[in-house]
Amino acid sequence: MTTFTIGETDFLLDGRPHQVISGTLHYFRIHPEHWADRIRTAKAMGLNTIETYVAWNAHEPVKGEWDATGWNDLGRFLDLIAAEGLHAIVRPGPYICAEWHNGGLPVWLTSTPGIGIRRSEPQFVEAVSEYLRRVYEIVAPRQIDRGGNVVLVQIENEYGAYGSDKEYLRELVRVTKDAGITVPLTTVDQPMPWMLEAGSLPELHLTGSFGSRSEERLATLREHQPTGPLMCSEFWDGWFDWWGSIHHTTDPAASAHDLDVLLAAGASVNIYMVHGGTNFGTTNGANDKGRYDPIVTSYDYDAPIDESGHPTAKFHAFREVIAKYAPVAGDVPAARPAAPVLEAALTAEGEWMPPAQDAESTDGPRTFEQLGHLGALVRYDVALPAVHGDRAVLAVEEVRDLAWIEVDGVPVGRLSRTLNERTLAIPAGARLTVLVEDQGRVNYADRLGEAKGLIGPVTLDGAPLTGWTSTPVEVTTAAGTGSSGIGRAAFRGTFELDTPTDLFLDTSAWGKGYAFVNGFFLGRYWRNTPQTTLYVPSPTTRAGENEIVVLELEQVSAPVARFVAEPSLGQLEE
Repeated sequence: MTTFTIGETDFLLDGRPHQVISGTLHYFRIHPEHWADRIRTAKAMGLNTIETYVAWNAHEPVKGEWDATGWNDLGRFLDLIAAEGLHAIVRPGPYICAEWHNGGLPVWLTSTPGIGIRRSEPQFVEAVSEYLRRVYEIVAPRQIDRGGNVVLVQIENEYGAYGSDKEYLRELVRVTKDAGITVPLTTVDQPMPWMLEAGSLPELHLTGSFGSRSEERLATLREHQPTGPLMCSEFWDGWFDWWGSIHHTTDPAASAHDLDVLLAAGASVNIYMVHGGTNFGTTNGANDKGRYDPIVTSYDYDAPIDESGHPTAKFHAFREVIAKYAPVAGDVPAARPAAPVLEAALTAEGEWMPPAQDAESTDGPRTFEQLGHLGALVRYDVALPAVHGDRAVLAVEEVRDLAWIEVDGVPVGRLSRTLNERTLAIPAGARLTVLVEDQGRVNYADRLGEAKGLIGPVTLDGAPLTGWTSTPVEVTTAAGTGSSGIGRAAFRGTFELDTPTDLFLDTSAWGKGYAFVNGFFLGRYWRNTPQTTLYVPSPTTRAGENEIVVLELEQVSAPVARFVAEPSLGQLEE
């Protein structure tokens, strides 16, 4: 029986010192047909281990409807890692952050009345316990001491940055052990004394998360983990992007130097990310530390393996460093080839937003959560009273997150949460329509689980507007109903391919919306920088005719879909 244990100074593999050299791949951000390729490429960089989070809300978006198939087949993903001769680290959360919507927590959970998030509150603990048992049904038989490849399991995630409920952590440990998890259990926090003290238990092995000043960070970690192996289980080798910003990058040589310092010290490491992947559909998260910043569709992360699965300069720099400390095997994949360049004419199919539903009205707008709606859009309608003069001030307590305002079907303005906009002068009319987009659920800190939609009272010249209808809009099934190509409209076109292949869809001529290829939801696009291409994975394409559908929320400058040779993720950080 192969064993993986913690010694006085090292991880021990069958009793011998072992340095973990790992990298993060999120199976839920990679097309399943690409899993094996990405794992093999990561191995070629010199890794001996692959780490992944488990996204609860991907597996159970609706309460009681658990799914571990297809994109959610964690077992198959772990088996593919094993097939390459690599170990695996599993981090099931339940909270994962990861710039993933709601930090991985299901909306049905965080919107439960009276629930206490990430603490020993009975409703939360009960739900988390059931979730973990399901995850461990997959993980337990794949542990290294049972002939599998899983060597470490993490308890919670960066908990010291959020709370210090030791009883909650003890309950997670109890459930984990009761489910048959026997490999070492870890926690991770940034190497700040108060986080390290708050986020772990004496029986759990502390690890750190950082991307620079490796020697200093390891020293702090050692003060709080006096014995056993040092490990940076999130070595940040890049960063994420958000709309309205730049494309963040890190210097390959500088990152490689910090990795070298870690490995030279004998520390184990998990590179976050080795390959980032994509926030397909509307799975991106958001940050809000005083300003709401939704994450872009690409999760390239400036990782050693780029969004489309090819090695970068950072890959080669890291491989060279790793080769100093461990065997490096496998063929290095070729640099990314140019993708096919082609165009597809788009036919405008007109308005795609559904009419207001014939439902009982409510005093105020209903939130996404009250509607049980997991999509990105809700339409709100209300009759307008007569006003003095030809304009009146519309005021909303808060918009979450972006609202397009119409009076009698005519666009009159927009309110942005990011810009803290809450009022708009609108013309007199009979009917107000507000289309609200959830731009991404905050994945960090106290805003986890916040409601989406029009929040609080909505007034016109200070008087409450009542009698609202709230209509969920299903983006994935939307279709055009008219012929206008101006403003909000659906567009459809076809293009030919000789063989299935990766593509990069140029969105720079479009305003804001969503794109699909052969029914596969590529994600969001927005002219608001930095990202101006969407990655199209080859398994979603086919030889012969392919279909593209674009659902535009604002305005398309040219009714043409252009596919370009390489990605454009925005202006680089200077």
